[in-house]
Amino acid sequence: MAGPAGRKLGLQAVKRVLVRFCPFESNVEATRQFLQAVSSEKVRASNLNCTVQVDVRHDGSEPSVDVLFGDGDRLILRGAHLTAQEMFAAFSSRVLAKSSTSSGQKG
Repeated sequence: MAGPAGRKLGLQAVKRVLVRFCPFESNVEATRQFLQAVSSEKVRASNLNCTVQVDVRHDGSEPSVDVLFGDGDRLILRGAHLTAQEMFAAFSSRVLAKSSTSSGQKG
């Protein structure tokens, strides 16, 4: 089962990943796939200072991933409206941008 997480998914420049979902909703699969990918040993090893937190609720809330970067920037992925591939793509492109511009800021 080779998924999109096998590509260069890493936690460089990421301070915290907070994954929040209600497991009883029908639209949580993409969010759970994202959580499974960022929780893997290989991905976690890319930044040992990054924390991955899970907030499982039973309130029917919309699944989301809240990524906090080391520079204070945030990326919020709303899993109800995205596929796992779209979430991986958005996350990876932001991490790559942060990694390549870590020496300077672009406004």
